[in-house]
Amino acid sequence: MKDALVFIGVIGGSEARPQIASLAEEVGREIARRGAVLVCGGLGGVMEAACRGAAAEGGLTIGILPGDDRRAANPFVRIPVVTGLGTARNVAVVRSSQVVIAIDGGYGTLSEIGHALQSGIPVIGLDTWSLATGGRADNGIITAESPADAIDIACSLIGQPAK
Repeated sequence: MKDALVFIGVIGGSEARPQIASLAEEVGREIARRGAVLVCGGLGGVMEAACRGAAAEGGLTIGILPGDDRRAANPFVRIPVVTGLGTARNVAVVRSSQVVIAIDGGYGTLSEIGHALQSGIPVIGLDTWSLATGGRADNGIITAESPADAIDIACSLIGQPAK
């Protein structure tokens, strides 16, 4: 990444099957390798796996927490941000990011996808939701084939060179 900090959001479920956790961890590693900051909801599952990957590569991780206790953050969050907002913190996660990578996830992830798209923040998907409107596919979520592909797409969307 270039001189200015780049913020890449990672969203996904608070529980993750092993293959999903592996995807998320590699996304976190790639974010850190590119010198970007990882933004997430700060709890377990996809969020923890992504933070673990970023931390392993010396990356900076920010967890925007739903509650009032910074100790609730997963152990790989370097900067915990308490909000006391519950699930409304999903908006802060998305709006703090220049691009969002959605990995798997439930309805909370779907709400974050919706907030991102409504705010004009690009969404890249890895094994996540697909959208349709009026029975027709909605291509708002850009599908990535791998963690490295997701980061390459993210970099291109925010005008950063892919390494």
